Amino acid sequence: MKSVLQQIIKQNKERENKAVASRQEEIDSPTTPDNRRSFLKKTALGGMAMTTLMGLTFEDTMAQTTSKVQKASKPSDLKITDLRYCVTAVMGRTAIIRIDTNQGIYGLGEVRDAADVRYALFLKSRILGENPCNVEKIFKIIKQFGGPARQAGGVCAVEMALWDLCGKAYNVPAWQLLGGRYRDTIRIYADTPEASSPEEQMKLIKFRTETQGYSWLKMDVSINELKNIPGTLVNPNIFKEGTSQWQGGYMSYANTRHPFTGIQITEKGLDELAQIVEKVRNMVGYEIPMSTDHYGHIDVNNCIRLGKALDKYRLAWLEDMVPWQYTAQHKTITDALETPTTTGEDIYLLDDFKPLIDVHAVDIVHPDLVSSGGLLETKRIGDYAEEKGIAMAMHQAGTPVSFMANVHCAAATQNFLALEHHSVDLAWWEGLVKTTDGRKLIDKGYAPVPLTAPGLGIELVDEEVKKHLHPTDTTYFAPTKEWDEKRSHDRTYS
Repeated sequence: MKSVLQQIIKQNKERENKAVASRQEEIDSPTTPDNRRSFLKKTALGGMAMTTLMGLTFEDTMAQTTSKVQKASKPSDLKITDLRYCVTAVMGRTAIIRIDTNQGIYGLGEVRDAADVRYALFLKSRILGENPCNVEKIFKIIKQFGGPARQAGGVCAVEMALWDLCGKAYNVPAWQLLGGRYRDTIRIYADTPEASSPEEQMKLIKFRTETQGYSWLKMDVSINELKNIPGTLVNPNIFKEGTSQWQGGYMSYANTRHPFTGIQITEKGLDELAQIVEKVRNMVGYEIPMSTDHYGHIDVNNCIRLGKALDKYRLAWLEDMVPWQYTAQHKTITDALETPTTTGEDIYLLDDFKPLIDVHAVDIVHPDLVSSGGLLETKRIGDYAEEKGIAMAMHQAGTPVSFMANVHCAAATQNFLALEHHSVDLAWWEGLVKTTDGRKLIDKGYAPVPLTAPGLGIELVDEEVKKHLHPTDTTYFAPTKEWDEKRSHDRTYS
């Protein structure tokens, strides 16, 4: 076992045990009011695992687990009547969808950052008239239209909105519908801020850890840092097209898979990258887990050389060193290094995680809920990984809608480590929504789990969202009648 991963898991469990002990202490205190004591006892119970009610339909199971709550609607008569959207400027372009019903309640979902909202609109004709509380049934209808990375954006957005809607219908939080919660707060990891000088960067890191309260950080260790330093890379000419790791034509560096670029890192280059990590590690200290990402397109041999150069800094993980499809290469890297490895933000459904998990090709799985299949599928991924001794962290780079979907899923998944937050320094990000129970969205580097708020536990602040719509599409949840008609036969077999 890798000591850094064991330590992180131990710290998480200790924190969760302290929270349970603190709750019990308040329950036992004679000064605690009866209504407060009753609330604490109820929320301490968590949810009834759905698997304990084998043989029941989903709606019958929901009736059993929510028999004593006041329902916000008549769930058995709910029907989907519309699917509408808006496109925000979060992460360049991120769409939020809204699924409406015949009873006036609705659910919010999100298409992954930089993905086309039409991935979701295309699904409208497949779900109209369905009962949104039949989440798994609807998911099985539409999941064939998802694919890796952002191609899964539509399916995941719909699934997310269904859980929000179902939770509102039964007046329970989404985590309750996933089988209950393991924790009351969700640990968040954030990017390390960059600066023009070590002094300025130290100031920014202190702001991140001391003022903002984040206790887990991530940084990039990219060969892009080396392309203008002579003698650090072999075959640097591939950069001369002027393309980055993210943008370029089909045959450019940006779209060339890692083994096929011919780039190697020299010993001088390894020293330069190690110095970058060492400077940040010395600023942060060793008490805070620090992850790394975005190394550039290098082959498995250079990944191992880089990983060994960084092993001594006790990093929490090395993320996506090669494309996720290369299971054997991931295992080769993982077996060669002391530092934990991870991949998964572009993987759709448990089926494509299984090959990596079954051979322990990575130490941590890292799904992005708006690509992996939504809340329930991501919990299944975490549960399957847990059975094989593998932890789960979660990638997230969207609006507060997908953020809260991740919070509910993380609360319901035992082997969870930390959730990414990619908009830490975006001043208006949190203001896009309001919590329906008055809690903070983020509190000192942790996200409080909504203990009683139904669904995802948030509502959009319309006037704020409208301020931050993408300039190419400023419509705001307008009718989408043009997507009502189904024009194909979707069965995948003859």
